[in-house]
Amino acid sequence: MSQSRLSTALNDGLFALPNGNIAVMRPPATYDVSSLPRDALQIVHGFYPDYAAWQNAGYDVAQDLHDCAVAIVVVPRAKALARAMVAAACAKADLVIVDGQKTDGVDGLFKECRKVLGDVPSITKAHGRLFWFAGTDTFVDWAAPPPAKGPHGFYTAAGVFSDGAVDVGSALLADALPPKLPARMADLGAGWGYLAGPVLARESVKSLDLIEAEALSVACAKRNVDDPRVTFHWADATNYVAETAFDGIVMNPPFHVGRASDPSLGRSFIQAAARLLAPDGKLWMVANRHLPYETTLSESFRNVDTIGGNGAFKIIHANRPTR
Repeated sequence: MSQSRLSTALNDGLFALPNGNIAVMRPPATYDVSSLPRDALQIVHGFYPDYAAWQNAGYDVAQDLHDCAVAIVVVPRAKALARAMVAAACAKADLVIVDGQKTDGVDGLFKECRKVLGDVPSITKAHGRLFWFAGTDTFVDWAAPPPAKGPHGFYTAAGVFSDGAVDVGSALLADALPPKLPARMADLGAGWGYLAGPVLARESVKSLDLIEAEALSVACAKRNVDDPRVTFHWADATNYVAETAFDGIVMNPPFHVGRASDPSLGRSFIQAAARLLAPDGKLWMVANRHLPYETTLSESFRNVDTIGGNGAFKIIHANRPTR
């Protein structure tokens, strides 16, 4: 097995780790930490599936970054979030290491850091780059601001899905919902809470559970949704366990893992919805029209109908799960 960029840099003596705690920020569950001393290591994550995977593997895991000797920034797709992570690492660590794939923008981040710091050592390997520098207050203006209202009137933050505008698919789904909804509702993959508004507008709804894997999105949802009928859950919707079955579910399931389209993620949401619904439960969902969900839907529900959409999206209503 070829070595990771981090292992290569350490094994080749390109830099030495100072004594003290090491924080790895938002690494995917497959990220290679084998070259790091486990007893000094903490994983810092806000995405619940990865958080849970590291925790289940026996690592010390936290949502918030604390003072440390080394902070390793694993570059996410969102540029604003990547910059905010660098700023946070600089504020807490003596040595900052940045590691990421070219497709996630690591080279652009490297160029920005070099403009400010001058020469910055780095290595390139496996379609990515790793670079490092001493902690500095130079990037304080990259720090993430608190969630703020956008032009759409909702609180969003860097790194959340559809942070600049209401997602077109979610808006179509909201418009397609019937005048009356079941009493006990859930939104799987609720994001920053857009669908909560149209769901809660139905007086028939007695409770709504918002289930979302990204902690940044949950924080925004709590600002956007102020209703005693709502309960927020930071959790992985695909394996979430409810105390009581839901009567109805709405969802706009994600279909990307990193930059790659992965329809199996949406299929997992459909299967989770069927598992979480009562025997006569109902599902309303939106999906990109090209995504092949029909087989999973027909296997998971007795009745499946396309009730709307446009050239890019399809709105689906399904009921009576087959589990």
